[in-house]
Amino acid sequence: MRKTLGWLLSLVVLIGTMGAAGFTAQAATAAQPAAATDIKDQILGIPGMSLIEEKPYPGYRFFVLNYEQPVDHRQPWKGTFKQRLTLLHKDVSRPTVFFTSGYNVNTNPRRSEPTTIVDGNQVSLEYRFFNPSRPTPANWANLDIWQAASDQHRIFTALKKIYTKNWLATGGSKGGMTATYYERFYPRDMDGVVAYVAPNDVVNKEDSAYDRFFTKVGTKECRDKLNAVQREALVRREPLEAKYAAAAAENGWTFTTVGNLDKAYEAVVLDYVWAFWQYSLLADCASIPTAATASDQEIWDTVDAISGFSAYTDQGLETYTPYYYQAGTQLGSPDIKQPHLDGLSRYGYQPPRNFVPRDIPMTFQPQAMRDVDTWVRNNAHQMLFVYGQNDPWGAEPFHLGYGARDSYVMIAPGANHGANVAKLLDGEKALATAKILQWAGVAPAAALADAGRAAPLAAPDAQLDQRDLEREPQLRP
Repeated sequence: MRKTLGWLLSLVVLIGTMGAAGFTAQAATAAQPAAATDIKDQILGIPGMSLIEEKPYPGYRFFVLNYEQPVDHRQPWKGTFKQRLTLLHKDVSRPTVFFTSGYNVNTNPRRSEPTTIVDGNQVSLEYRFFNPSRPTPANWANLDIWQAASDQHRIFTALKKIYTKNWLATGGSKGGMTATYYERFYPRDMDGVVAYVAPNDVVNKEDSAYDRFFTKVGTKECRDKLNAVQREALVRREPLEAKYAAAAAENGWTFTTVGNLDKAYEAVVLDYVWAFWQYSLLADCASIPTAATASDQEIWDTVDAISGFSAYTDQGLETYTPYYYQAGTQLGSPDIKQPHLDGLSRYGYQPPRNFVPRDIPMTFQPQAMRDVDTWVRNNAHQMLFVYGQNDPWGAEPFHLGYGARDSYVMIAPGANHGANVAKLLDGEKALATAKILQWAGVAPAAALADAGRAAPLAAPDAQLDQRDLEREPQLRP
């Protein structure tokens, strides 16, 4: 019996020793550093994500991707479509900026201003219904601001597992609107929002703010010069429309959507003053011809350069059908009175309905922008709105109410639709930069102690940082 017990004890000790040895070996194996999974493999491991192409760029990885989205987020079982996006990868240890233009996505490496400031990663998303990110068949009722915000929410949710640091949303003009709407519907996703030159047309039928803007912008001399050219273009409608017809024949332009060449011609001419202030600076007034002595060709050339005679052709409108659809269903569109054109304008500012094919139904929803405006006034948290002093789109900006916290509206003096943080006055520029760094969780101690010492963390890069200013069609009432 004692002999048996001794044998069993020896066996237990032996097994224990072998187990301990095995455990030690396993622990040693586990302690070996595992090979890091390549970032491309991590991204493509997300269900629904697929690679279109990877483009090399020094210091970054740049991917053009597709992500499978529900056509209708409220009824995801009713089909999907592929939404295009890009990812400028710096490092998973850096913050990420979610950029939206509100239009097509640029498939070349680009870096928005907040991305440069925080030296981070950037996800850029193509807006739903802009080709090729359009469901087939296209049910246009699924193109609204909540569906688009839900697109962003799903992509953020998927990528946040990889990019775990702070996130900021940003965009300019319609992209700034998009970033704002995303924050309204999913306020827990982002750590901050930087919205550039974002229009806020709360009451679509009340547009007197634009009329006031055009009586004060720039100088009287410049305003009078622009108005005179615009008037002259309508006075000389017959010879200039002959040039338009010749250009249409040469370029294969057609006018089915807008109705006819005459309507398209006037729409281009009525854009002239607005488009000048949107894209030009006061100093550019010197290049505007004197209407009374200008030749037909000079009038044609300046209107074409600033407004673009291709804009209201079927070919020019096609790309922007989703934009005009949203203008006529939710976003609203500006109208301006142009008394200097009395007796010459046949159509006035034409509504978005004129720029969308008639087989696409449209019904305006006046509550959509009122809801967003009310939410921003009462709930904005860590939001920055930047406008240009001479940009017509800033005539109806977002405003902050008593419920807003750590949020700001800043205006860049003399700036147009390309206004950004860098164009603000020094004090506001420093404060805006410090806040962006703080919201992204990467503010240096010096910037936290003194906003005046805040500066972008990434070195300038002429190619990455170039601004692709979207030449938007005008939003009509």
